[in-house]
Amino acid sequence: MVKIDALADALKTIYNAEKRGKRQVLIRPCSKVIVKFLSVMMKHGYIGEFEIIDDHRGGKIVINLNGRLNKCGVVSPRFDIAQKDYEKWVNNLLPSRLFGFIVVTTSAGIMDHEEARRKHTGGKILGFFY
Repeated sequence: MVKIDALADALKTIYNAEKRGKRQVLIRPCSKVIVKFLSVMMKHGYIGEFEIIDDHRGGKIVINLNGRLNKCGVVSPRFDIAQKDYEKWVNNLLPSRLFGFIVVTTSAGIMDHEEARRKHTGGKILGFFY
């Protein structure tokens, strides 16, 4: 079978492993978007370190989990999000304004919604985690 959405598969694998109480999870295939999404999650402390394994095929990522992640997922299709619309999406996707992040891809790179708001840039919405 062909993988349609590698990011959705990766986030679902992380979420399932987190629910089961696992300490590590293996994700394949690897992509730049997945690595950037994981970097945003790691920056905010929702996951531990992760290691990219290049096996000359699709690549693999081994992620250390720390038990802090409640839910993560993708938003498909990747809706356009203007700089003034962040509050609407935060209300729709996150349980509270105080915690959780929406990950957006902008012309300045992949970042969370708060950083994109500080840089006054819009983009396309990738997913969320809290």
